[in-house]
Amino acid sequence: MIRRRKTRSLRLGGLPIGGDAPIAVQSMTNTDTRDVAATLAQIAALARRGCEAVRLAVPDERAAAALRAIREASPVPLIADIHFDYRLALAALEAGLEGLRINPGNIGPRAHVDAVVDAARAHGAVIRVGVNSGSVEKGLLAKYGGPCPQAMVESALGHVRLLEARGFYDTKISLKSSSVPDTLEAYRLLSEACDYPLHIGITEAGGLLRGTVKSAVGLGILLHEGIGDTLRVSLTADPVEEVSVAYEILRALGLRRRGPEIISCPTCGRTEIDLFGLARAVEEHLAESTADIKVAVMGCVVNGPGEAREADLGLAGGRDKGIIFRKGQVIRSVRGQDALLTAFLEELQLLLKEKESA
Repeated sequence: MIRRRKTRSLRLGGLPIGGDAPIAVQSMTNTDTRDVAATLAQIAALARRGCEAVRLAVPDERAAAALRAIREASPVPLIADIHFDYRLALAALEAGLEGLRINPGNIGPRAHVDAVVDAARAHGAVIRVGVNSGSVEKGLLAKYGGPCPQAMVESALGHVRLLEARGFYDTKISLKSSSVPDTLEAYRLLSEACDYPLHIGITEAGGLLRGTVKSAVGLGILLHEGIGDTLRVSLTADPVEEVSVAYEILRALGLRRRGPEIISCPTCGRTEIDLFGLARAVEEHLAESTADIKVAVMGCVVNGPGEAREADLGLAGGRDKGIIFRKGQVIRSVRGQDALLTAFLEELQLLLKEKESA
């Protein structure tokens, strides 16, 4: 059984973070924040997939000027990603954003940091102190001989002390590296050094395949050790895919369930139907469903019937035909690939409607 590390509780707008709150799933838009319509469309797509907080890049004044309209229409709390210009952080807070992601070391002199902290307190916003392996200060790089986990932790805690000196404690911390072992060690050290909520992720993880593997390994280990209060899966892909992967990682560890569980076999020489096509169609059909159901799409007569019987709705394929099970009972036998898919989606839709009305 996983025992989560006890952290202090925060609220990012209406979203509870830390303490006993569920691990929250975040992502980040890759639209031009100055394009309000495109950014809101992506936020809406992320929210439909289950994203609970969205981070936005705010690189200049034009992007900052768009934030109020985005905030007014967003269905989830928003976090402004700020670098170099503290005035952009102030503008984001004035626009009503619930959080900031900053590196206090790169937004100017102490007076600028103090101004941001004071404004965050006045607006009830959360600050995430984010340190990446590529943003560790030169002095620490010289001290440790590079951006090692110890250097990242010392950098983060040094930045946090700037906030604490101003009496600000609504803080969460992230330490990210593209190296899974370095990320693990950094978060382990940090979790022993403070009780702030931790945002976890593997930065610059890569595309959909490699990024998913690296994130699943790194985040899975941290979560199994009880470390992590919010998370983002960083992929060189559509941000919506980040959310799907995040929930599958959480589901695999028994930490959260959202939407259907889909079981499908890897196929082998016994498979006599286009199982890849069937499974893909079912996944697409259920992509935005929040129903807690188990669906099986199986391709052979050896393991297929058994797995299909165990699901709420299951399909076991054979030569140009398939059998559809509902709660262990055969309800339809269908010939032809297209007809089988149509019939299975019909039964799936009936099951979803029953769940919605229950």
